[in-house]
Amino acid sequence: MSLLERIFYFHQEVLKDHYPNSRMLAAQFEVSVATSKRDIVYLRDRLLAPLAFSHEKNGYFYREKSFSLPFEDSPRVIFFLTMLNKLAGEAGLGELKEVRQLESRLSSMVSSSYGKLVDCISCEWIEVESIDPHIFECITEGLVKGKFLGLVYRSLQGQDSTREVAPQRIINYQGRWYLLAYCSLRCSTRLFHIARICKAEIAKRKIPPDLPFDHKDLTQSFGIFKGQGIRFAEILFTSTAAELIRHQHWHKDQRVEEVEGGIHLHLPVSDYREITMKILQYGAMARVIGPPELRQKVKAEILSMAKMYSSA
Repeated sequence: MSLLERIFYFHQEVLKDHYPNSRMLAAQFEVSVATSKRDIVYLRDRLLAPLAFSHEKNGYFYREKSFSLPFEDSPRVIFFLTMLNKLAGEAGLGELKEVRQLESRLSSMVSSSYGKLVDCISCEWIEVESIDPHIFECITEGLVKGKFLGLVYRSLQGQDSTREVAPQRIINYQGRWYLLAYCSLRCSTRLFHIARICKAEIAKRKIPPDLPFDHKDLTQSFGIFKGQGIRFAEILFTSTAAELIRHQHWHKDQRVEEVEGGIHLHLPVSDYREITMKILQYGAMARVIGPPELRQKVKAEILSMAKMYSSA
C-alpha cells in the first residue's frame, strides 16, 4: 500500500477519535513499525498536522479539530481522482475488482464533495469493448513478472491460433485495448487486439533481457496500424472541418498550415487504413493532396460507396 493511502487511513482514524498509533497502522497495512512511525512523522512535519500523543489513550489526536489534509478538499484533486475512476469504467475495465475497490476507497478518502462531483462528470467513448478481467490480469502479471504468455487468439475471420508471446506494452487506443508483444510463432513484434484474445495464461518461460524492442515503432506514424516505411499524408480541410482540425492533435510530428480556404495537414503514416477512415469521416470537407496511392485509395472507396448507393 502507498504512503498516501496509509496517511489517509491514519488521518481518518484520528478524526474518528480512535486514537491510532504506529503499531496499529503497521498491523493494518502489514508494514514495519519503523515505516509506520515515518508515516506519522511525515503527516506531522510535512503535512503540518496538529498531532499530539495521548499517553492515557496510547494514541494520537488532533489539537485542532478543524484540520484537513492539504489535498483532501482540493477540487482539482477530487476531479482527477474522479476522472481516473470514470475513465477506467469507460475504457472497458469496470469489471476489474481493483477498479471497484478504487471507487470504494476514493469515496472514503476524500470529502463528501467527491460524491457530488462523480454525478457531475460524464465520460463517453464510442466503440468501447469490454475486457475479460482474467485475461487482462494475466497480461499485466506477465508484464510485471517478465514472463511469456500463452494465448489463444481469434482472427477477424474467426480462426483461432495458439501463440506464445512476450508482452511489451499495453496500449489503449480510441477506447480499444491492444497488447504489443513479441510473437514466437511469427518471430517478430505483433499487435494483438485484447478483445480477440480468447484465453491467456502465464507461461513458465522468462522473457530474455535481449529480446528486441524498438519504442519508436509505437510513435513514428499516425494510427494504431504500423507498417514499413513512412510517408507524409497531405490533406486539405475546408469549411467547418478546418476549424475542428485547427485545434486537434493527431500525431507528435504533424504539421498544420493555414492556407486560403482552410487547413493543410501534413501527417506521417505507414499504413493507409486508418487515415482513409478519418478522411472519409469529413466527407467533401477533406481532400487528399498526396501521396498519390492514398489519394487513389480514398477515391476508390468513395466510388465503391457511390456505386452501392446508386444501385439501391
